[in-house]
Amino acid sequence: MSKRDYYDVLGVSKGAAPDEIKKAFRRKAKELHPDRNKDNPDSEAQFKEINEAYEVLKDEEKKAAYDRFGHAAFDGGMGGGPRPGQGFGSGDFSSAFSDVFDDLFGDFMGGQRGGGGRRASRGSDLRYNLRVTLEDAFSGLQKTVQVPTAVSCSTCEGTGSEGGVEPTACPTCSGLGKVRAQQGFFTVERTCPTCSGLGQIIKNPCKACGGNGRIEKDRALSVNIPAGVETGTRIRLAGEGEAGMRGGPPGDLYIFVEVERHELFERDGTNLYCRVPVTMAKAALGGAIEVPTIDGGRGRVQVPAGSQSGRQMRLRGKGMPALRGGGIGDMFIELAVETPVNLTSRQKELLSEFDELSEDNNPETNSFFSSVKSFWDGMKG
Repeated sequence: MSKRDYYDVLGVSKGAAPDEIKKAFRRKAKELHPDRNKDNPDSEAQFKEINEAYEVLKDEEKKAAYDRFGHAAFDGGMGGGPRPGQGFGSGDFSSAFSDVFDDLFGDFMGGQRGGGGRRASRGSDLRYNLRVTLEDAFSGLQKTVQVPTAVSCSTCEGTGSEGGVEPTACPTCSGLGKVRAQQGFFTVERTCPTCSGLGQIIKNPCKACGGNGRIEKDRALSVNIPAGVETGTRIRLAGEGEAGMRGGPPGDLYIFVEVERHELFERDGTNLYCRVPVTMAKAALGGAIEVPTIDGGRGRVQVPAGSQSGRQMRLRGKGMPALRGGGIGDMFIELAVETPVNLTSRQKELLSEFDELSEDNNPETNSFFSSVKSFWDGMKG
């Protein structure tokens, strides 16, 4: 059976650049890998075919020979390729596949690409819950917080090694942090058992940190709480998280803000709501009243005559500032008309007189109560 053209096998043109050839091989390898095509008995042969094509086209000398002589360039000892019936390199596809192994499966293996190992790992991010008052949320503040975290060991300068001596490369994985093993048709990669994937070993661990390169310590940090924060606001402090392993970069610290409930004001976004008691006389006659504001001052509003409980009035610009600009909200005042209690004799006389005058001045109301009285008298009869 004649072999297919290598360019057709990979789906590229004859003038394709090396990067284009590599991308085409990666795409085909993912598509035709036997693990993804267990129901296809021809997948292994197809997979070997694309490896054979890639092994030739990725090499400039072999590619030049193939462009000139075709498949005949590797038949009869013309050089550069395998003999009939023999695979490339070690007798299978592993030679061609190894240079894209990390690209295809590196993310699943959790390893690093291109060697070097995980000599230093980034520290973890930390969360700190901070409670502030509504007044603090209105004005903003600078606050110092105590954060328990892992910091770089000063004795070994974060290396984990006694005297700050740099760790040595792991002899098992040569500093890669991972090892590979050929198991028949597949190449298996796993974390190095000697260094646990770090790529380094410490011969003399630091006594202060036990070789971790970090120690537990409380840190005092100054946090800027901007005006307008709400419950759930997140503030990021870059590099203020947990120190990295073996001198690695630190993580970040996230401050989660919780605004405490206020005894007087309720908040809805940038607006504030306040329930204010007024006397029955003030509600009936109308007049000015003073109300407290969140900035510590007092605002003056005019109560219209005849106001009932639940009536709302607005003080513009007396609410909360927007977190990222956009002005200031308003304050809404809800009236709560109070019924007087513990009246003196004179007050009772005046209210009785007021009640009688109210009936005389409101014949409709007087007629209504007369109708109610007649109804109840009829029920009794």
